[in-house]
Amino acid sequence: MADHKALYQEVILDHNKKPRNYGTLEHPTHHAEGHNPLCGDHLSVALQLQNETIDKIAFCGDSCAICKASASMMTAAVKGKTRAQAQALTQEFLAMATGKLDQSQPNQIGRLAVFAGVRDLPTRVKCAILPWHTLQAAFNSQRTASTEV
Repeated sequence: MADHKALYQEVILDHNKKPRNYGTLEHPTHHAEGHNPLCGDHLSVALQLQNETIDKIAFCGDSCAICKASASMMTAAVKGKTRAQAQALTQEFLAMATGKLDQSQPNQIGRLAVFAGVRDLPTRVKCAILPWHTLQAAFNSQRTASTEV
């Protein structure tokens, strides 16, 4: 358990200090803004689809370390995947973060499993899932996403 927590902290700190795919895209085909009013996280996700494959993806904004690390790992995980693959991974991540993923079944979570522990921290779950909700909104041509419905 201590090793899992140490890995979680190491990954969060690494992706917070050196986020992957942080920035903007000049001509995104899909874009959405995400906001978590409880924490104050605000981020933008932009991507370019080419033949239903994520060719480029970027995020930017002001957010806590968990949200930024989740966005960084999300962009790295979905880049090069088809829209359908990215949407399936999004559903798995959301289920994992909320404690609803049956991890005994095959899944595509991989390295994203470091976020499994957020399910035990209710106030941090929304921080981890905001980037994923924002990606969903972008795919669905919705301008905004929020952790509050």
